[in-house]
Amino acid sequence: MNIMAVITIKLLKKQISEKDSAGFVILRAEEPEDMWHIYNLIHVSDLVKTTTIRKVVKEGVTGSTSSQRVRMTLQIEVEQVNFDPALCVLRIKGKNIMESQHVRLGAYHTLDLEMNRDFTLTKNCWDVMSLERINIACDVTKQAELAAVVMQSGLAHLCLIKGDMTVIRARIEISVPKKRPGNSAHAKGIERFYENIVRSIRQHIDFKLVKCVILASPGFVKDNFYKFMLEHAVRHDDKIILENKQKFVLCHSSSGHKHALDEVLSDPSIQSHVADTKAVEDVKCLEQFFNMLHIDQDRAYYGYKHVIRANSNMAIETLMISDALFRSQDIATRRKYVEIVESVRDNGGTVRLFSSMHVSGEKLGQVSGIAAILRFPMPEIDEEDQNDDSEGEDEKDEDSGAGNVLVDASKADCSIPLKNESA
Repeated sequence: MNIMAVITIKLLKKQISEKDSAGFVILRAEEPEDMWHIYNLIHVSDLVKTTTIRKVVKEGVTGSTSSQRVRMTLQIEVEQVNFDPALCVLRIKGKNIMESQHVRLGAYHTLDLEMNRDFTLTKNCWDVMSLERINIACDVTKQAELAAVVMQSGLAHLCLIKGDMTVIRARIEISVPKKRPGNSAHAKGIERFYENIVRSIRQHIDFKLVKCVILASPGFVKDNFYKFMLEHAVRHDDKIILENKQKFVLCHSSSGHKHALDEVLSDPSIQSHVADTKAVEDVKCLEQFFNMLHIDQDRAYYGYKHVIRANSNMAIETLMISDALFRSQDIATRRKYVEIVESVRDNGGTVRLFSSMHVSGEKLGQVSGIAAILRFPMPEIDEEDQNDDSEGEDEKDEDSGAGNVLVDASKADCSIPLKNESA
């Protein structure tokens, strides 16, 4: 039996001034998903130091040239950070600021941050969100706690749902012939499909870390697969599956695509099994916000302008904010979101940081990435906006002589009564 270790980012050294919050940390990523945390830590103008490989061209005495790849240590001032969520690859581009035999000062270089390789990250100011990110990344309790296989006939996605990202570990797609009388091709295709799912579950799910494995599908696909998996485990004496069969929970989904995860995590029967996982708590919190928009609009606002007004009255009970807002390349923009988080906490409110790598974080991003549920109604926020809008229209009419514009309300999309606000 393979035993997988519980692994997190390693914090090897931390030296940050209490006076001005300047300083550095030395970190080591030990699994691919660690790169997501690092991506959220590194910003433009930060300094990153690590070993790297660069092609060096040498000129011989005869004038001929040759090139070779040389390992060296460089430190760059970050200008661009690129993250590939599918491959969990992180590339950082910037200018070299470290004396080197092979690379001149000011020359551009791209660092590929790799697992199990130490790197030093230096900032002029470590804000509270960056420090929290380090604490989360280094906490073993924040590792994969939920797995899900969403499936339909011939298509399945195996996902690990961690505290800060949903990772697609496997996509299984097999052509399954249609069922025809006297033809065994359909049954053979289904068996091959199910065998591939079982193989992926055994390969990608560590049952010592995962509390629950959700099997979801339209119709009876999930039920038939679950029966096949247990029979397969008995035939092959697969003790891992048999000893953990109580962790499997079956529920309905509309399809076998990743986006079906959102409806799965919203299912009350599923929430009772995984009530204390961050991903489910985020889904429930966002549901509460959208419900509030329908039944008590004056207690639900989104967009920076509205949220900051509510916070100035100490009205925020729950602040929902996307981690994408803290990746702004503009320091002032990033700082204003850090300040509102600190202020809401100082006022006794709860702050929930949503990952843009979860479906719930994607939904929050569609309404500006910042939203709040208030302790008490504040209709004056909307009234102020309406007054501002009407004053703007009056000025426009005076300048242009335009008449009133009639809008056909029957053509408006009123499915969700969102307030007209942007970040």
